[in-house]
Amino acid sequence: MIPYFAAVLCVVALTIGQILFKISATALTESGTLFAVKPAATLMAAFVLYGVTSAGWVWVLQQVELGRIYPLMALAFVLVPLGSHLVLGERFQTQYFVGVAMIVVGIIIATRS
Repeated sequence: MIPYFAAVLCVVALTIGQILFKISATALTESGTLFAVKPAATLMAAFVLYGVTSAGWVWVLQQVELGRIYPLMALAFVLVPLGSHLVLGERFQTQYFVGVAMIVVGIIIATRS
C-alpha cells in the first residue's frame, strides 16, 4: 500500500513541476531572459522537484511491477489541468471532463487487474 501512496505522491509532485514549468515559461516571456529571478527560480524549483520525484519513482519501481504501477501516472492527465485551472485560471470545455472520467475509469480498471 505504501508504494501506491508514494506513486500518487510522485504524480502530484510531477503535477506541481508542470505548473512550475508553465509559470517559468510565462515569466520568461514577460522578462525576455532566463536570467531574471522569477523564471530562473521557478525553473530550478521544477528541476529539483523532478529530480527528487525521479528518485522516489525508482524506489516505487523497486517495490511494484512497472505494469501494475504505471497506470497511476495517467493521473497526471487529470491533475495537471485541474492544477492549471486552480493556479493559472485556465478553462476547459465539457468534453474535457468526459475524457477525464474515462481516464479515471481506465486507471481504476488497470490498477485492479
